[in-house]
Amino acid sequence: MADVNVNLVDPISSPSGEDMAVKAVHKRYEGLVAVRTKAIKGKGAWYWTHLQPILIQNPETNVPKAVKLKCTLCDASFSASNPSRTATEHLKRGTCPNFGSLLRPISQLPPLASPSSQNHRKRSSPQTGSGTGTSSSSQQFGLVNTSPRFCGEMGYSPVQTAQAIVTHTGLNQQHLVLSGGKEDLGALAMLEDSVKRLKSLKGSPGPALSKDQVDSAFNLLADWFYESCGTVTLSSLEHPKFKAFLNQVGLPAVSRKDFVGEKLDSKFEEARMESEARIRDAAFFQVSSDGWGRDICKYGEDPVIKFIVNLPNGTNVFHKAVYKGGLVPSEYAEEVLRETIKGLCGNVVQRCVGIVGDKYKGKALRNLEIQNHWMVNLSCQIHGFISLLKDFGRELPLFKTVTDNCLKIANLFNSKSQIRNHFRKFRSHGVELAGLIRVPSADCNLSKNYGPVIAMLEDILSYARILQLIVLDDSYKVSCIEDPVAKEVAEMIQDVGFWNNVEAVHSLVKLIKEMTDDIEVERPLVGQCLLLWEELRAKVKDWCAKFSIAEGPIEKIIDTRFKRNYHPAWSAAFVLDPLYLVRDASGKYLPPFKRLTHDQEKDIDKLITRLVPREEAPTALMELMKWRSEGLDPLYAQAVQVKQRDPVTGRMKIANPQSSRLVWETCLKEFKSLGKVAVRLLFLQATSCGFKCNWSFMRWVSLQGHSRVGMDRAQRMIFIAAHAKLEKRDFSSDEEKDAEMLGTANGQTMYSVQEKRDGKGQ
Repeated sequence: MADVNVNLVDPISSPSGEDMAVKAVHKRYEGLVAVRTKAIKGKGAWYWTHLQPILIQNPETNVPKAVKLKCTLCDASFSASNPSRTATEHLKRGTCPNFGSLLRPISQLPPLASPSSQNHRKRSSPQTGSGTGTSSSSQQFGLVNTSPRFCGEMGYSPVQTAQAIVTHTGLNQQHLVLSGGKEDLGALAMLEDSVKRLKSLKGSPGPALSKDQVDSAFNLLADWFYESCGTVTLSSLEHPKFKAFLNQVGLPAVSRKDFVGEKLDSKFEEARMESEARIRDAAFFQVSSDGWGRDICKYGEDPVIKFIVNLPNGTNVFHKAVYKGGLVPSEYAEEVLRETIKGLCGNVVQRCVGIVGDKYKGKALRNLEIQNHWMVNLSCQIHGFISLLKDFGRELPLFKTVTDNCLKIANLFNSKSQIRNHFRKFRSHGVELAGLIRVPSADCNLSKNYGPVIAMLEDILSYARILQLIVLDDSYKVSCIEDPVAKEVAEMIQDVGFWNNVEAVHSLVKLIKEMTDDIEVERPLVGQCLLLWEELRAKVKDWCAKFSIAEGPIEKIIDTRFKRNYHPAWSAAFVLDPLYLVRDASGKYLPPFKRLTHDQEKDIDKLITRLVPREEAPTALMELMKWRSEGLDPLYAQAVQVKQRDPVTGRMKIANPQSSRLVWETCLKEFKSLGKVAVRLLFLQATSCGFKCNWSFMRWVSLQGHSRVGMDRAQRMIFIAAHAKLEKRDFSSDEEKDAEMLGTANGQTMYSVQEKRDGKGQ
């Protein structure tokens, strides 16, 4: 240990030549950093913005050995012996590949002066006095626009621009003026823009792309444009900002004509051939037609009828879109459906085992079912559930009373300016008002379109707290003396029973809409229809108990709507689907016939007799009796009913939805006649909703109604977009997604206000 201590040398007390060199390197580095720092602050040469001093270390000893200058634009390194010469050779003479695309403000461009004046200015120290001591050459182009708009567009902040001014002229910002005053700033900004455009013409700022890369990029751009289906308009492709973006990334400009010509035709043919191949491979299928009816919970109407083919393996293939132009009579709908089936099946029309549509169940669909005995034509479950709102509004007294009372409140506050001004007074109470209370238009038929009423109820509930504050204000009480309607409205708003009724109606509407949304997402099969209506009845029964409302009238309305939507295939698919088999005391898995009524059991016999050839009808009924008594092997029944959690929704779902049909085609081959019926029933979908077009695109389609070329292009664009969405099993609308995201805050506000009001009432 003693020897080791003796041999240690203190580097500080005994400096060597190597240490002196390291100190010199550090000193040189610190000096350059100091110069660059001052230059960035406006007290030095312009090129220091792009040159950065760096220390080069010895890889063996890990100590600094040299100082170099690094270009911040291209990461190249140079000797630090002469920064000015480095800037001239690397930046000004075009050696740096990125310096030419960087537009410097005019204040940093070489001034229009003689070399002697340039040298004199370079040697002179920055002046901080008044402008009288400044030469004319130093003021040329010495001021740029520091307005936020100009600085934002050019990529410089106002502070950076001001620093550039001081760097060039050596003047403080407050003493810099132009001969025209502040009005010259706009003209100077235009001059800078012109210089920028002229520089950009010399070469594309983006990277150089090969022809294959450009073609691939445009192919992806076309896919995105067509799949947006109206979200991105044709005019947007020629927007100056979009052109600038393409130029920035190294792509040539595009034209609207590029996307409605050969590119559109090739994309359409590619999607059409793929769809037709899938349809040919299927032994049978179901046709879904959506767009005949009107969504009574939304404004507007879809001018296009979409036809989708539902295959037995659970996939959906888009077939075509037909422009309807207005109200369609049942006879015309039947003709269009018949032609669609013939176009899909050719001479083998038996391949189409059924249709599901959002309208014409009692006429067109019924007639086609009678003419083709093997068909099962269903009414869309979403349309059936939403139609309940129309039934409630027309037949339930509570709905009519609440609607009339809310109309009185909305009309009073929307039409009386002195009363409407009270809203602004009470904004500090936690409610941000979007505007007037939404009310149905005068020509709106509430018995057919209940959407505007729902919007009005939501507004009344969201304004509940502020309405109660307004009617208690002294100025409103003065209005009540002059206006009897204001007095009636005040009494109504202060009545607890009124708010209970409004909440009851809104709660029932919300209940039905939530079930409808679930149906739209889950897309149930025909075997689930009976269970859906049972679930609805149970929820409505709980609703009646919560709000102390008699069950009789509302149950009657639901039963009437159920009978109008009911099809015998609901009951048949329910008992034939192994998914719903019930384990009895002996361990057998048997079909749930006990949950059916006597009439529904008869419906099953009649349906099976109709669907099979006449000579096979007795055999099919005997097989049905055997199925009822024996059921399915427990092992296979349990395998069919295995569930797993959906990672997206978190709900438990059937692990293999196709297993119900596959069991009949493999394990239950002994049921030859009944098996044919089962495999054709179990895959049938109970909803017709599928691809949703953008409403702006639909308006454009409506304008093309009398143009054959325009309509043909619109149909092709719809086909491409629908094909892509169905490939991804995306049945949502981009507009609805955007509305949901933008309306989240409003929705949270509405329910928070509602919760506060409920808490106060307690």
